[in-house]
Amino acid sequence: MPPPPVAVVDRAREIELVRAALAAGRHVLLEGPPGTGKSTLLRSIAAGDGAAFEFVEGTAELTPARLVGHFDPARVMAEGYDPDVFVDGPLLRAVRDGALLYIEEINRVPEETLNVLVTVMSEREVTVPRLGRVPAAAGFRLVAAMNPFDAIGTARISGAVYDRVCRVAMGYQDAPAEESIVLAQVAMAGDDIVRRAVGVVRDTREHGDLVTGSSVRGAIDMCAIAVELAGLRDTGVSDPAVTLDAALVALSGRVRRRDGVSRSTEDIISELWQRWFVDRAPSDDGGDPAAGKAPSPAGSPTG
Repeated sequence: MPPPPVAVVDRAREIELVRAALAAGRHVLLEGPPGTGKSTLLRSIAAGDGAAFEFVEGTAELTPARLVGHFDPARVMAEGYDPDVFVDGPLLRAVRDGALLYIEEINRVPEETLNVLVTVMSEREVTVPRLGRVPAAAGFRLVAAMNPFDAIGTARISGAVYDRVCRVAMGYQDAPAEESIVLAQVAMAGDDIVRRAVGVVRDTREHGDLVTGSSVRGAIDMCAIAVELAGLRDTGVSDPAVTLDAALVALSGRVRRRDGVSRSTEDIISELWQRWFVDRAPSDDGGDPAAGKAPSPAGSPTG
């Protein structure tokens, strides 16, 4: 019996689309911003179907040799270029085993390595000098993920890649889904803190001074840090100084300002924290309006 699938929140449609494309023998490209659950979705599908899975991190250092494999230099000196001395890379392991090959952030991969992938997608085989032709076993599929091409360190992938894959777009989930994701990770923070942290994070994606906002990982980290800070300071997790510091630590490095913006990222995060943790009183949830008004912590970088 296959292992239980990894929990995926609010992705039923995308799971169906990917499973249908893989069942049809197609390769798949998952395209969306960071933190939208691309790798989690594929791990869930692989676990649910009992499929073998090879993971590759896409970087500028992913050379064809690292992807395909290489002859062991020491053994070559002793035994020559014998197939037994070839060390399979993740691509060859997936090809031989009929596994899913998952390449994360494919638009960071060098062009010469992408050309290897184009060939194996087209011909369903890999030809390695001195090793020969290695045909793909049944079940081999390539699933690649990419962030928007204008993210830092990324580039547009070629039309040759797009022509050989079926593309599934993945945007951010809605607020209730993101709250569920955070609560599953940091239940101790409580529903209200989680809701407000998710609100801050979602607002970073729409802020006029920011070109890049935070993924849901920022809300997870913010809530986790708030819980730990509250313990260290012997105070409640809803203490304004706790939630503000947690927001600054968790989010200031995840967002990116637009060119020409003079405000610091700390100022922008503090503004959003003020909006969700001070200006939005518990009356928003049917509670006492007066109870939610908390002063900004002394020395906070709002302004």
